[in-house]
Amino acid sequence: MKTLLGSTLAELKGIVSQYGLPAFTAKQIADWLYKKRIRSIDEMTNLSQKARIALSKEYTVGATLPAQTVTSADGTEKYLFEVGDKRYIESVLIPEKDRATLCISSQIGCQMNCLFCATGKQGYAGNLTVAEILNQVQSIQDPDRLTNIVFMGMGEPLNNHQAVLKAIEIMTADYGYGWSPKRITVSTVGILPHLPALLDKTTCHVAISVHAPSALERRELCPVEKVYPINDVISLLKQYDWSHQRKLSIEYTLFDQLNDTQECANKLADMLRGLHCHVNLIPFHQIPQVGLLPTPWQGIEQFQNWLVRRGVSVTIRKSRGQDIDAACGMLSTKKNNAL
Repeated sequence: MKTLLGSTLAELKGIVSQYGLPAFTAKQIADWLYKKRIRSIDEMTNLSQKARIALSKEYTVGATLPAQTVTSADGTEKYLFEVGDKRYIESVLIPEKDRATLCISSQIGCQMNCLFCATGKQGYAGNLTVAEILNQVQSIQDPDRLTNIVFMGMGEPLNNHQAVLKAIEIMTADYGYGWSPKRITVSTVGILPHLPALLDKTTCHVAISVHAPSALERRELCPVEKVYPINDVISLLKQYDWSHQRKLSIEYTLFDQLNDTQECANKLADMLRGLHCHVNLIPFHQIPQVGLLPTPWQGIEQFQNWLVRRGVSVTIRKSRGQDIDAACGMLSTKKNNAL
């Protein structure tokens, strides 16, 4: 069965045309899918019963509830979604006083195999469809409370760039969720062939995973450095204007005695010179079978001070959901996928 969720308005117009339905039916279906967030075609009560029966022979809505929900002591919520036959992905909701941010996945596992990330350790089992990406947004508990979406869950978004870009189109379209692009951030290690499409076709915020200021150090942490050097990624980013509403973040996870020295801070500041961006320092959350150690809190603050002295805008990201393996770098469904 094909899914209606994940269809653009133009695609819905093509579908209703095949069934001989009026063109305005496409907008009605979009309203049911993205505004009312229904789960079955039978709920589309302003369509004729004949039309609903006909659609149901080939289509389902494609919205499914989480297979599991767990809540952290700090209020963070982690959702487990089944995607295909015994395959799973995770999403994380981070509630705060004035905002609620949902961290969503774009792939089943990840191909990047970054040394410090549990998702990469489970391997890669495929790309999510547009429906599976959007389902994470509208099938959590009380989706109306969401204020922000970040593509920072499982997978590298630009290795599934077509589905991610289409999902963003639906999120921001009037017929879709109607969100401002400024409420969406896409995080990437810097897949150079697809990065221009993200930058040119959307005005979403962008986060670049750097994690080390030199090629030698970054290759150890992020194997992608061998293919797409971070210096080339930064050079591309410097061709764009980041001085207005669109924001560029630099993600930097700190590891004890590896990338947390003053020399590293100076190299990072040199790399970012002339680029309007903000650095997020991320505490490392240890994962099994990885010998890396987290930089002590005092060292993180020292690293922040070194960057500030060089004129770099920087904050330390607050760790959330660590007790339920929901913090940065901890998402993994390896056990579920093996069942």
